[in-house]
Amino acid sequence: MKLPENLIQKLEDRKQNNSLRQLPSFNNLVDFSSNDYIGFSKSEAVFKQAHHYLIENEIIQNGATGSRLISGNHSLYQIAELFIAEFHGSESALIFNSGYDANVGFFSAVPQRNDVILYDELSHASIRDGIVMSNAKSYKFSHNDFEDLERLVLKFPDTKIYIVTETVFSMDGDSPNLEELVALSEKYNCYLVVDEAHTLGVFGEKGEGLMQYQNLQDRIFARIMTFGKGLGCHGAAVLGSAALKEYLVNFARSFIYTTGLSPHSVSTILTAYHHLETEKETIQKLRQNIVFFNQQKNLLGLKPMFVRSKSAIQSAIVPGNEKVKQLAQQLQDKGFDVKPILSPTVPEGQERLRFCIHSYNSEEEINQILELLRDFVF
Repeated sequence: MKLPENLIQKLEDRKQNNSLRQLPSFNNLVDFSSNDYIGFSKSEAVFKQAHHYLIENEIIQNGATGSRLISGNHSLYQIAELFIAEFHGSESALIFNSGYDANVGFFSAVPQRNDVILYDELSHASIRDGIVMSNAKSYKFSHNDFEDLERLVLKFPDTKIYIVTETVFSMDGDSPNLEELVALSEKYNCYLVVDEAHTLGVFGEKGEGLMQYQNLQDRIFARIMTFGKGLGCHGAAVLGSAALKEYLVNFARSFIYTTGLSPHSVSTILTAYHHLETEKETIQKLRQNIVFFNQQKNLLGLKPMFVRSKSAIQSAIVPGNEKVKQLAQQLQDKGFDVKPILSPTVPEGQERLRFCIHSYNSEEEINQILELLRDFVF
């Protein structure tokens, strides 16, 4: 049966705008595109130890598929959630199948009718989708602009307000002033929720994330930790009070009505967390590479192109879908895997090359790709 004409037209519009998404093919290029910041997704040690843990504890034989509320809640979940909560200094942790599921589950279930959600305008699509499913009213504030946020807060006196942001934004790689944001939330008794997808494994002595790195974890309502970036595996966790966990188990539909992760997936999460405690040199190497990348882009005169960032995400603005795709292809032809980010994923005129820095990138590779960028641009 043919695809409906209106859907065909939508695809044709994407092609005309040079913004059609396609699944990438496997390549052997130098990785400057994945979110595998500390290399755990390709770690033989993590893979072997996760499998060994299952066999040693006979968990494979006891595992079952299904919703965690029926048959999918194997014993490893409790072990992993207790460890994750302790690691992050949280009263509890609840594992979801992905960061998307965690955000959709949280925001569709927790804010109620007559509540208000105030979210950063650059919040991730998973946050926005969860908010759309909520019965609460929602309003966006200008990116990292807390004067604008406070203006909105003051519009809703005697109202339960949820403030939502990310500790590192996925497209820009920048961060809000978290101290100021926490203080504002406390001033007006708001519930602060932060997505830490791109800080786990990157910030903190053991990669705990930016809130713990700044010792703010006890002053917020909830954190969403996603494992598909720094930990290199499936899943995510919502950190918060024991009462919040109990509420999500009862009302978060993306948790209730889905098959739980397999024992091997949960074992991989737990093993990756254990490795964070022993991979301090790897995390330090990532930080050194981020500093080196920033130094080199300044030395080569590229700083004006880039969004200011001290994270593993570095974005060079190259307006126009066609232009940024062409520049990405030139870098790929030279052996470096850098992806173009096109509109409508980012606003028109804000198209960009998104460089992801890893612990396993060498200084030579960083220097080479930035020199190539300079030569192609100038």
